[in-house]
Amino acid sequence: MSAKKTKESKAEKNFENIGEALTTTEQFLEKNQKSILTGLLVVIVIVGAFLAYHYLYKLPRNNEAQAAIYKGERYFQEGEDSLALFGNGNDYIGFESVIDQYKGTKTADLAHAYAGISYNRLGNYEKALEHLKKFKGGDILITPSVAGAIGDVYMNIGETEQAISQYLKAAKKAGDDMLSPIYYKKAGEAYLHIGNFDKALETFTMLKNDYLNSPEGQEADKFIKQAELQKESK
Repeated sequence: MSAKKTKESKAEKNFENIGEALTTTEQFLEKNQKSILTGLLVVIVIVGAFLAYHYLYKLPRNNEAQAAIYKGERYFQEGEDSLALFGNGNDYIGFESVIDQYKGTKTADLAHAYAGISYNRLGNYEKALEHLKKFKGGDILITPSVAGAIGDVYMNIGETEQAISQYLKAAKKAGDDMLSPIYYKKAGEAYLHIGNFDKALETFTMLKNDYLNSPEGQEADKFIKQAELQKESK
């Protein structure tokens, strides 16, 4: 058989195979047409429902929550914690009401953080921990700050070991030259508070070596000297 005829024979077989495959596919589609259409319809309904929920409910609701919390953020920054928490009786409803009315929104989650810090400043440590521990977070700046705020509450109630754990957690979560030194310094001071001078020296030395350009790092020698003097006096 010539090369030309061999090629033609192979081509014919390929066409036959393709034809058989197409026929099988057509038969499958005909047989399962109802199931396939039902499946596609289900997918379309699910995607449509998700988009409607996101754009027609979730997004507008979060926008409303952001507008509702706006004045509270100003009260919070000015240290007017009671107003920030409970509203002014006029055009601002308070962090507590924002949390209740806008559950599930990012703004309500943020309100937990604000509320926790406000309660801590007011001396209501139980409520402070309740709100701070409900904060889910995700923001690279706010999440470490909340961990640090929990540490502050533990320091205020005398649970220093818990406070140290939170400060170290906050420093590691922050992982930067701005927030991390703040929390390492607080951890070092907490170690001093419980008389763990070796850990205090270790923390302050790390602060000096790794964060020299930060305000805390530049003051590290003072902290180290303080820890050394306290250790010698014991």
